[in-house]
Amino acid sequence: MEYCKLEVYVPATHAGALKEALAAAGAGRLGNYDSCIWECAGTGQFRPLAGSRPFLGTEGAVETVAETKLEMIVERPLLDAVLKALRAAHPYETPAFQYWPVQL
Repeated sequence: MEYCKLEVYVPATHAGALKEALAAAGAGRLGNYDSCIWECAGTGQFRPLAGSRPFLGTEGAVETVAETKLEMIVERPLLDAVLKALRAAHPYETPAFQYWPVQL
């Protein structure tokens, strides 16, 4: 089986709902386990530019927010469905995430 590692940043207030949506789409499945997700707290920073519709913040002003970084394994065939679930459940207009292939 081919796998990817997925990392995503989400406001801490929305981490639980996003974890549920990602797990429901198949993220975090490994062997006889599911919902395997690592998380850590941090502070995100961004500035909404002209034309943006920010979930938080004001156009032109730097904003900081308590965020949670979620990390999980995704079976490669499930990646498209997981990313669709991520975009649907994430509160940000443009969620920050990255993924890459891994070998287990």
